[in-house]
Amino acid sequence: MTPSPSSTPAPLHFYFDFISPFGYFASLRVEPLAARHGRTVEWHAMLLGVSVLKVMGLKPLLDTPLKGDYIRRDAKRYMRRHGLEVKRDLDDAVMDPRAASRAFYWVKQHHPALAAPLAHAIYHACWAQSRDLSTAEAVAAIDLPAGLDAQRLREGIESEEARQLLRSAVEASLQAGIFGSPTVVVDGEPFWGVENLGLVDQWLDSGGW
Repeated sequence: MTPSPSSTPAPLHFYFDFISPFGYFASLRVEPLAARHGRTVEWHAMLLGVSVLKVMGLKPLLDTPLKGDYIRRDAKRYMRRHGLEVKRDLDDAVMDPRAASRAFYWVKQHHPALAAPLAHAIYHACWAQSRDLSTAEAVAAIDLPAGLDAQRLREGIESEEARQLLRSAVEASLQAGIFGSPTVVVDGEPFWGVENLGLVDQWLDSGGW
């Protein structure tokens, strides 16, 4: 059924992996972009280690000849263009993102209003501060959004509930055809890559094409 003009517009679905620098870049822009069009954002953590390595059978981008060098240049160019500084180098050891992702889904389940603020806090700690967040203890030790208790969060990250929430979310992202970070889905239309946020803006302006 076609929504009536008074219906609340559907949210933008934002898929990201905490190990993705371009996911970090997009996380800083997706909410203002959505707000300009009267939309909200539904955040979804995904795992590139599953979509790229296991399902697609590809190497990580930085390990791919020619393409890896381009990605390094592109990231630096983007940061200069947008005035961003990060302490984590793209060639630093890749952290295990599962603890951070389990934290995100545990909070989304129990404190949904704090899920996006937590994602921002994790991204900031990972990229702007270059902190290794591969353990529950490390995630719980970052500057958490007001209203989150560090001890309860650590316990939540280590719970079987959080593990199952992450497994289910990753499977759902694959079923939705999501393979890369960042991906924004607008009314069923996927846009992959931070460079496509401009297209998302145009799509929302025009109603699509």
